[in-house]
Amino acid sequence: MKTPRPRAGLHASRVARPERGVYKSRASFNFGPPDTAMAQDFAVARRNMVDGQLRPNQIVDPALLAALSSVPREAFVPADRAGIAYSDEAVPLGGGRALMEPMALARLIQIARPATGDAALVVGAGTGYGAAILSRLVATVVAVESDAALLARARAALAGAANVTLVEGALAEGGAAKGPYDLILVEGMIEAIPEALAAKLAEDGRLVAVVGDGRPGVPGQAHLGRRAGGVFSSRPVFDIGVPLLPGFAKPRAFAF
Repeated sequence: MKTPRPRAGLHASRVARPERGVYKSRASFNFGPPDTAMAQDFAVARRNMVDGQLRPNQIVDPALLAALSSVPREAFVPADRAGIAYSDEAVPLGGGRALMEPMALARLIQIARPATGDAALVVGAGTGYGAAILSRLVATVVAVESDAALLARARAALAGAANVTLVEGALAEGGAAKGPYDLILVEGMIEAIPEALAAKLAEDGRLVAVVGDGRPGVPGQAHLGRRAGGVFSSRPVFDIGVPLLPGFAKPRAFAF
């Protein structure tokens, strides 16, 4: 496999189709002038990511694999890091933030069981890669980001995705997005799931997040939360390490 060169020129699209009364417009991701050689390099890297990282780690959902096979991940990282976009590690985005490794994101989305009619909320959207993947799997996506520079890159990358709305705001509050949402994805490790986010979940909705304190060498736990009978509860599903998100400090107990 050739080593992917910086800067991508890929155009990925999907065909509109009606699903559960929701018409998804044709969404195309345009990231600069096309370069056939680079597109081929990245296409090979993307296929290797799916076959070498995701399938062996029990990512089996066909629709999710199709989305991960078609969205150009290299377009969501800084140009000088495009060559490592498909590596099995988090990619630094600057400002202390990083793009979650592909396997971690895929496992979180898979346990959330996205449905074609879902309204989804992505918290800590970064440059928009997770939102781009979910946009292929659900009806609508609201993506919240607090970092203005990352949000600007996400707006550019997702300009052609008609079913994605980007919002600037505090991550722990889910921005100004009110909900309710059928699915909430938190893209990063947090110390605790805030009540403000859980409150945005619809009845029978699912929330996925990695809970941990971000200590080096100590993985967090992927939690799957649900709202049933008006009550939110969550349980750990598997251990995994992902980049820490800012603004989610666990409330400290009062000490006498």
